[in-house]
Amino acid sequence: MTISSYHLVCNHCYSTNRIPNDKLSAHPNCGKCHATLLDGTVHELSGQSVQKVVLKNEVLTIIDFWASWCQPCLMMAPQFKNAASQLPQVVFAKLQTDKFEQAAMPFNIRSLPTMVAFKNSKEVARQSGALPAAQIVQWVQSLNQS
Repeated sequence: MTISSYHLVCNHCYSTNRIPNDKLSAHPNCGKCHATLLDGTVHELSGQSVQKVVLKNEVLTIIDFWASWCQPCLMMAPQFKNAASQLPQVVFAKLQTDKFEQAAMPFNIRSLPTMVAFKNSKEVARQSGALPAAQIVQWVQSLNQS
């Protein structure tokens, strides 16, 4: 079964957009605020936005759960950003767990950094520990193929 369109949450205004499958790679814009939806950048999530992004995005979404006091998290941040720039059809986002504890709680994060992959509002995989960009890209590509 081929999916004809996907729901995609705007990282700027958090509106849900329906994007035709054949337009995902054409840098679609938000229907409300006109921001680029898939721009190859990492977006900071807040306590309110994390649930909407997880529940409404139907495309592969990778969330990096991190903390400001965590040295491996800080070391991985530029690697995560680099990986995002290489995979613009994937949503990359970060949630600061020490700032938004309540928002992180439902995800049962036990070590930092932890990347959790979601698709169609379901967790499909998780990876704990700091990784270089090449390994992040490889991990995400393996998820896109399954």
